[in-house]
Order: sequence, then structure tokens, then C-alpha cells
Amino acid sequence: MSEFQKLALERFSCRKFSDASVDNALIEKVLKIALAAPTAVNKQPFRIWVLSGDVAQRFAEHNPYHFGVKTFILVGTSAEEAWVRRYDQQNFANVDGAIIATHIMLALADCGLKTCWVASFDAPAVHEVLPETAAYNLIAAFPVAWPAEDAQPSASHTKSRSYDELVHHLS
Repeated sequence: MSEFQKLALERFSCRKFSDASVDNALIEKVLKIALAAPTAVNKQPFRIWVLSGDVAQRFAEHNPYHFGVKTFILVGTSAEEAWVRRYDQQNFANVDGAIIATHIMLALADCGLKTCWVASFDAPAVHEVLPETAAYNLIAAFPVAWPAEDAQPSASHTKSRSYDELVHHLS
């Protein structure tokens, strides 16, 4: 099994974290990996914000799934900056943002950190307390921390619809 296969299969949405601090160099490593992600026509219609200190606390006040961590990586997209498919006018901003966010999630796991893709936060309130984000559609927030010793995947982690229901081979 390749290292990537192992990483992808062992990663889980962590919801229990330790209080140990995370070195900024590790966060920078994760961000460099994220920035290597592909986007449609390389438009890069996203912004990434690293939230710590008082800013992280203000964000946590509008995020019920903050898990008590001290650092977050927030991802937002801009439809105005994105590539649009000419045939049906499909805007790829959120697709590109999801690609970047997935790279962040996997890079965190590769560094030994755990996270959970959080989308259930009050984006309008976040825009008010973090005006730098106001022009962007906030699609993901990642709590950045080391896992607690007893962190486990949720019961729904291994539940999945069947392969045959999800995958269709056409020829």
C-alpha cells in the first residue's frame, strides 16, 4: 500500500484534540502543500486565512464546532475570480476551493495533525467579525491541533453507500 493510500484510508474527522501547541513551521508546510493544488485554468479563486489568538477566539464564538482549539485554517472562494465553463456557465470557484481544502485536510494528516472539515458556522457573523473575509464565500474551516490520545473516528466514519450505487462504469 502506498503512503498516500494509507494516509487517505486512515484519515478521519477528529473532534477531540490535545492542548499541545502546533509549531507555525508545520502550518506553513501545510499551506505550501495546499498552494500546490490545481485549480481550473489556474485562476486560484480562493483565499486562506490562518486564525490564531484573539482572531481564532472571535471565529470560535460563531462556530459551535471549534473543539477548543487555538488555531483554524479558513478557506473562502470568489466567484468573480473563478473560471466559468462556457457551455453551461458553471462557475468553478467552490470546486477549486474544495480542492484546496482537501489538500489542506490531507496535508494536516500527513504532518500528524488531525482536523475536521467544518462548514457549520455562521458565515455572515464571521464576515462581520473578520471583515477581511467579507468578499468571499466561506466554504471550510479546519481546526488545527494534535489529536487527543483517545481521539477516535465517529461511528458514521466507516458507513458508506455501496460501491455499485456510487460508481458506474460506462463503455
